[in-house]
Amino acid sequence: MERQVHYAKNGDVHIAYTVVGDGPIDLVYTAGIWSNLDVMWDEPRWARYLDRLASFSRLIVFDMRGVGLSDRGPEPPFLELQMDDVRAVMDAARSETAAVFGGGRGGAMTMLFAATYPERVRALILYGALAKTMRSDDHPYGKTPEQQGQFFSRFVAEMGTGENLDLQGRSAAEDERFKRWWARFERLVATPTAYRELADVFRNLDIRAVLPSIQAPTLLLHRTGDPIVPVDQGYHLAKAIPNARLIELPGVDHIPFLGDQDAIVDEVEEFVTGARPPPQTDRVLTTVLFTDIVGSTEVAARIGDRKWRDLVQQHNATVRRELERFRGREIDTAGDGFMASFDGPARAIRCAEAIVGEVRELGVDVRAGVHTGECELMGEKLGGIAVHIAARVASTANAGEVLVSQTVKDLVAGSGAEFEDRGVHELKGVPDQWRLFGVKN
Repeated sequence: MERQVHYAKNGDVHIAYTVVGDGPIDLVYTAGIWSNLDVMWDEPRWARYLDRLASFSRLIVFDMRGVGLSDRGPEPPFLELQMDDVRAVMDAARSETAAVFGGGRGGAMTMLFAATYPERVRALILYGALAKTMRSDDHPYGKTPEQQGQFFSRFVAEMGTGENLDLQGRSAAEDERFKRWWARFERLVATPTAYRELADVFRNLDIRAVLPSIQAPTLLLHRTGDPIVPVDQGYHLAKAIPNARLIELPGVDHIPFLGDQDAIVDEVEEFVTGARPPPQTDRVLTTVLFTDIVGSTEVAARIGDRKWRDLVQQHNATVRRELERFRGREIDTAGDGFMASFDGPARAIRCAEAIVGEVRELGVDVRAGVHTGECELMGEKLGGIAVHIAARVASTANAGEVLVSQTVKDLVAGSGAEFEDRGVHELKGVPDQWRLFGVKN
């Protein structure tokens, strides 16, 4: 099939993509870190796998940020940026709605995208995916620190040699021709430093809080003997994602086009061609920011009504300028407080930090709270428990502080944001206890 590499722009970052096939359904596919659009079709087994996907779809394949032909960008490729790249590729390829397929480490960003943009995802397919990398008391499916450390050291040290095929693609590990090709492919995917950076991002991965917000019908494909992502991770996803179905496939390869690739493609074809249209949804995963001026009554009494009115106008102009800069949407304002929504928590944090700093120049302090959760769409407004949580987080913050929930902290892992643990709190009117974190300046 004829194919040409194009570039979608997300800010100043270029994301490489290609469109193959002309089927009735768009299928947006990322192979995770193992991707380079210039050479993937050079390997016959890989070419057959991709061409089969394109036989029943309009296949949109892209190299994720920092991989293959795509730019890394000015900051680490943390999850929110990766998710936003899916949107940029779909926009560039003129795809309004699509079935979205995340392979391996590309699964997390597609899950976050499906929860954040439910109107654009008619179906979600995940292969060898996971929601949390590291093991913890409430997540026994991940790797221990020792296991992750050993894997990380070997992964980086052997990159570009093909030696880790005994983990990634065991059925081809003794095929010398393929091993030589795979070693060259590894070198064309990313540099050792880039692999190390990607591994750092994935080590801190935890998107469990997002899973219940995924509305698209979801197909989970997992090989029983996958040595990279144990099948227990697939069982966890199947329990946590509504309308998800897990299909275990025999095999020992993490690389999908090795082994019985037809078993994978057959399941995808049946699922995609029979998938229903995207839901007409009234709920969506959203990051909510609340800000307000600290001690506003005292300040107004001290400076007088006229100066207070001028100060509030300057404050409002400052907040709106920063919301526009960070792609926030003003939802509501009352007096000296703002409520805004974002499609990513890292942007919300940066916007809040900018607002705190800019307003301080006016001689007053604001406090801010950020939470990510499922919100109800009510026209131009938002409702639901996530809004109440964000408001309570903000009211708990100190003057000049940006306070975030545990969910936000987990979702921005790898972004460079640093936090201080503020302990466990009971939020008025909100069930359960909540661990909150202050953003370090």
